[in-house]
Amino acid sequence: MYLRTYIGFDDTDNKDSDFGTGKIARRFENIMPEGCHMWGVVRQQLLIDERIPYTSHNSSACVVVDLSDPSLKNVLISMASEYIEREAAEGSDPGLCIACEGDSALTQLMSFGHLCTRQIVTQKDAIKAASGIHISGHGGTSDGIIGAAAAVGLTVSGWSGRFIEFAELRRFPDMVTVSELEKYGILVVSLDRDAMVPAPEDIIYTKGWLRPRLWGQRPILPVLCRGENMWESVGEKRNKS
Repeated sequence: MYLRTYIGFDDTDNKDSDFGTGKIARRFENIMPEGCHMWGVVRQQLLIDERIPYTSHNSSACVVVDLSDPSLKNVLISMASEYIEREAAEGSDPGLCIACEGDSALTQLMSFGHLCTRQIVTQKDAIKAASGIHISGHGGTSDGIIGAAAAVGLTVSGWSGRFIEFAELRRFPDMVTVSELEKYGILVVSLDRDAMVPAPEDIIYTKGWLRPRLWGQRPILPVLCRGENMWESVGEKRNKS
């Protein structure tokens, strides 16, 4: 049995950074100890409002890790704290939130996460929502604890965000079959008007940007029909600015 653990990162970059919170979250896998398996990394979109200070799109990220031993949780907290302090850009306001399945705070964290998508909240709100689990600021104003807690809550809900890492999704070619994606645990779902079902050997054009959604606690790739046996994934890469 594995203990599923959620690690929320937020506000680790500045306007001059070469990379953002998503990449910092993805790279955390490189320093995880033995007994920790990264299931995926999910990007969560929070409220866009001119009153909220953010670098580009006001998104945060949640690393989902399966632990072979529950005692590894404390090791991860220590490593993640050191990591975010080391990697966060100068002038950023990094925050960290870590929770495990079964924690009593998960229900209130889910509610808090959804709240962050539609209204302005405060650090006090984040700390209250994360009562009983790890939440910490690591520089600047520590405003990143808000997005970090929201990232955990939204990811735990299982119906929000998109994967920025899962089963080496960045190594897939622009054209890939339905069966190849499903072999790696990515379910292809048609958004076509008639709800056609993509066949195993049908081709998916990913446009070089394969980003499944987190729907129903699993990675789902929404696609649109573009011809006989041909589909196109929904969404495409956009500039940071």
